[in-house]
Amino acid sequence: MCHIVVIGAGITGVTSAYELAKLGYKVTVMDKHLYPAMETSFANGGQLSACNAEVWNQKATVLKGIKWMSNKNAPLLINPSFDLHKYGWLMEFLGNIKNYEANTRDTVKMALLARERLFAVAEQENIQFDLEKRGILHFYHSKLDYDVATRVNTLLINGGLERIAITPSEIKSIEPSLKGEYYGGFYCPGDATGDIHKFTKGLAEASEKYGVKYIFGMEVSDVKHHAKGITVLYRASNENMLLDVALVESLEADAVVVCGGVGSYHLANLLGDRVNIYPVKGYSITLDLNNEDSIKNAPWVSLLDESSKIVTSRLGADRLRVAGTAEFNGYNRDIRADRIQPLVDWVNKNFDISTENAVPWAGLRPMMPNMMPIVRRGKRERVFYNTGHGHLGWTLSAATAVMISQQVASQHPV
Repeated sequence: MCHIVVIGAGITGVTSAYELAKLGYKVTVMDKHLYPAMETSFANGGQLSACNAEVWNQKATVLKGIKWMSNKNAPLLINPSFDLHKYGWLMEFLGNIKNYEANTRDTVKMALLARERLFAVAEQENIQFDLEKRGILHFYHSKLDYDVATRVNTLLINGGLERIAITPSEIKSIEPSLKGEYYGGFYCPGDATGDIHKFTKGLAEASEKYGVKYIFGMEVSDVKHHAKGITVLYRASNENMLLDVALVESLEADAVVVCGGVGSYHLANLLGDRVNIYPVKGYSITLDLNNEDSIKNAPWVSLLDESSKIVTSRLGADRLRVAGTAEFNGYNRDIRADRIQPLVDWVNKNFDISTENAVPWAGLRPMMPNMMPIVRRGKRERVFYNTGHGHLGWTLSAATAVMISQQVASQHPV
């Protein structure tokens, strides 16, 4: 039986392992953490959002970014200190402005396929992850922002998305908990929300019945190619206190699929490929709705405030996830109080709920300069990539997992 090693047990790694196992492969997943979904797949915004498929490569985004650079509370923050990787990535980002429309349409199509596949897998495997199929509501505070969004909306609809223009009164009708004043909005009834960590953990457990093996607390140190396959060399990660970190072990396989999130940049270098992923930090808070008023007044419909780029997802009866911001600051994972506070302030402004129990989190999104995931074979025959999903890993992973498993199957049949 053909043996595939998947590097990374986040949402893309686990979905890839599941799809490969369903095709009949022997699959081993390796992750440096002790459990699945412990990095970017731990506490993201929760939105399964085809409506957010617009790539960021457009002049308006660049102009906003320049304007925001002097505001530490802005949705986008770039550390101006010189870093060759960061500024090289930004130059490539600008070079992809010409591909904005085509990439947005392609992302919409991919997101719609992913949404259908994820729902099917969740039902088949009976995965409970606080799924809410109540749609996603975007709202705007000014005519200028709404007019820009109208042009984007046309592009998204051309990609196959159902997205409806709504009035201020309809905004309040769709989500009565909102207490602000808004110019207008768009509603995507087919989108949904859910707890990415719960789903990934549940799918990992489900995949084991198809033979997937998980090796946690281990990180790959090298991959050796030979005539009949590859040898994956790995050692205990810093989290693994049971084994000697210096001791190197090996695993024989027929191919490897890299799903390492922001770590994919360095893994690709190791494997002789250039995968220009840059880490873009995002923040979230998870509010414990621990009183009757908060439970009653927290929104059930998922929201996106376009002026502040903040999203919400209701995770069951007693939790609300609020997320936002994009920070270009290397591999720094520190949770900054000055970036968390705007999320808290936004909740206090828009809802009558308690923010007393807000759990902060920060994660690094693996962004490609063209905002498109890498789903392809590397230069070497037995190396594949399913990574670089940026802010849409939760949204796209179910589709890209099928795509990469089919590519593996075409070159290395079971």
